[in-house]
Amino acid sequence: MTESDVKAMNITYKPIGIIHSEHTRHEDTPIQGIFNPAPGTIEVFEEFAEGLQDIESFTHLFLLYHFHRATGDSLVQAPFLDGEKARGIFSIRHFNRPNPIGISIVDLKAVRGNILEISACDILDGTPLLDIKPYVYQFDHRDEVKSGWVDSTHIDDIQEWNATPKQLRDRRRTNL
Repeated sequence: MTESDVKAMNITYKPIGIIHSEHTRHEDTPIQGIFNPAPGTIEVFEEFAEGLQDIESFTHLFLLYHFHRATGDSLVQAPFLDGEKARGIFSIRHFNRPNPIGISIVDLKAVRGNILEISACDILDGTPLLDIKPYVYQFDHRDEVKSGWVDSTHIDDIQEWNATPKQLRDRRRTNL
């Protein structure tokens, strides 16, 4: 397949469900769920519920979702963690990107039919869910990882404050 073949493709996804959370504004949504135990639920549409078979045996899930409130698609953006310097969009996790697709790892707490109860939810209420994948430690964990420009100061800030973009902005640490 050539570049022109790929560029000519029309790729369409349909949501498989809705993510519900206590977060209604991106300014108040945790930047990384791992440091904030915020609860949430996933409502998987009935026509996809059969696909949840055996999911209760996992403790963590990858959620892929559509950033439905993204307002742009800049290739260069100042990240939430460092509002001083613009960086390439593919080296940050900002929601304004060419394809507004998000990914989060959440903790699976319970399964009730087509409803999944989760925690570590850093996703806006009403977000369209595109896919669910199980987190498998033996496949997904990496020992030797470089995290680019993200340093311990950034991690400490988020961990200490369970940081939201608003909290970082108030501390002059974000670009919102």
